[in-house]
Amino acid sequence: MDWLREGDGRTTLTLHIQPGAKKTEVAGLYGDALKIRLAAPPVDGKANAALIEFVAERLGLSKSAVSLKSGQTSRRKVLAVIDAPADTEKLLLGA
Repeated sequence: MDWLREGDGRTTLTLHIQPGAKKTEVAGLYGDALKIRLAAPPVDGKANAALIEFVAERLGLSKSAVSLKSGQTSRRKVLAVIDAPADTEKLLLGA
């Protein structure tokens, strides 16, 4: 998976974010990234906070295990996940 990379005890997720959607959900692949729709608006870091919460919840981790590595103000974001479960891809894609 291009959007999911593992190494150095952490997992890196490359995501394409669509803020201001009707509901927060995984929308499938978008090029080399995983597209996630967020209900949160893209203001005052609300979308970033909602994204971290959503990913942590899907993976069964605490929010502190998920951090924004790059893309603070961009639609394209890279998240670093510490101690990601072995079935991270399945959990995020909802398969």
